Amino acid sequence: MDNIGIYLLVALVLIFTYVNGFHDGCNVVATIIASRSMGPKKALLWASLFEFIGAAFLGTAVAVTIGKGIIDPVVLSSNTNVGLFMVFSAISCALVWNIITWLIAIPSSSSHALIGGIVGAGIGAYGFDVINWHIFFYKVLLIMFLTPIIGMIVGYVLTKIIFSLLANCSSKINFFIKRIQFLSMCFLGASHGTNDAQKSMGLIAMLLATSGIIQGFYVPKWVIFACALAISLGVLSGGWRLIKTIGFRIFRLEPIHSFNAQLAAGSVIYVSGLLGGPVSTSQIMSSSIMGVGAAHRFKEVRWIIAKDIFMAWFITIPVVCVASLISYWVLAYFGKVEQTSFPLFINLIKNIFRIVHVFFQLK
Repeated sequence: MDNIGIYLLVALVLIFTYVNGFHDGCNVVATIIASRSMGPKKALLWASLFEFIGAAFLGTAVAVTIGKGIIDPVVLSSNTNVGLFMVFSAISCALVWNIITWLIAIPSSSSHALIGGIVGAGIGAYGFDVINWHIFFYKVLLIMFLTPIIGMIVGYVLTKIIFSLLANCSSKINFFIKRIQFLSMCFLGASHGTNDAQKSMGLIAMLLATSGIIQGFYVPKWVIFACALAISLGVLSGGWRLIKTIGFRIFRLEPIHSFNAQLAAGSVIYVSGLLGGPVSTSQIMSSSIMGVGAAHRFKEVRWIIAKDIFMAWFITIPVVCVASLISYWVLAYFGKVEQTSFPLFINLIKNIFRIVHVFFQLK
């Protein structure tokens, strides 16, 4: 495939980044809108600006984890079509999953979807050995599942502390909290931008490196600014279905709750980004709201809604992984690419049936 095809695939990654913006970016503005501290249009405008700033200027550590940590680009450079089919399978399956969960208003994780797609496509091409399982488990999977718990704990503790500090203040303090929410929203927007946009940066850099357009793995400046622009435009579009779920259906938010949730989530996301950990904004924001709500009135948290959100978290990676694996096999078959793990899986299934058959004969 020539460079035109490669750049078309880059465009598809940017479309995913845009969808990521209105799918996950709603987490940035949901609480400030729900608490009636800022109007939707104004909130989205400011959030998109700080999404761009965070994505463009706050580093590329997460991009390195995504682009060369899970699968080494050197492995893919021997056959350009393999890398192209892998990226297409990963990004298209993640994109479809995002659209499906957006339509049913479940705040699943774009990060989970993308990583599931990368792992599935890698296994589809080379088998299980191509995945760096140490990095996948300890720097990706473990961080992804620990950070929502940390977000909930930070939200709970922060709410208890701030409520105790403001216990003797007059009602005028609510006006002050409404105003400083602008700062916490901007901080959350920058944190989200730098973590989520970098996942797309890493994927594009991997694609460019494997195709020989750039020498070695690094994130070019134009990739950084293109992804920053795409995610900020996505946020500006506003994912209203998910704004309602995050902002209104988990817990009835007042300005103080919104401020605490934004500050807790933004802190966890920002620190994770500095460490190169690709986290889920949807997970962390949702769990932070649960922690804040539980600290105030535990029974008023709608835990049934939380159950649906948790279910989406747990099934995203395996579902997209399997879809991406099958997608790669189909593309490899029609694209006449010999690098596929399909025969290995067929042999594995045959061996399993033989073992089962022998077991029942002995029994």
